[in-house]
Amino acid sequence: QVQLVESGGGLVQAGGSLRLSCLVSGSIISFNTMAWYRQAPGKQRELVAAITRGGLTNYADSVKGRFSISRDNARNTVYLQMNSLKPEDTAVYYCKLTPPAGMSYWGKGTLVTVSS
Repeated sequence: QVQLVESGGGLVQAGGSLRLSCLVSGSIISFNTMAWYRQAPGKQRELVAAITRGGLTNYADSVKGRFSISRDNARNTVYLQMNSLKPEDTAVYYCKLTPPAGMSYWGKGTLVTVSS
């Protein structure tokens, strides 16, 4: 059974930093595309950052230069380093695992609140 557990969210002032973690069990992250999504109140869930099996990364325009996705294969954990946070980054952040074939998996999310 594949499970994703996010952690690291919290309350931070604008300009601050947070690092989110996504611990995966039941699958090997390096075999999959891993991504972070977020959903703000009243808005649709959107892609924030992704890393492919080959290590290629892509980011939403709104976070380029501020956020960085990485993975630790030994810990089977994916990270999202978030710097220069803005109030508009406030959202629930979700981790997603997409295998080469078959269904994707989501974590339950972690709340990030950025105060102005």
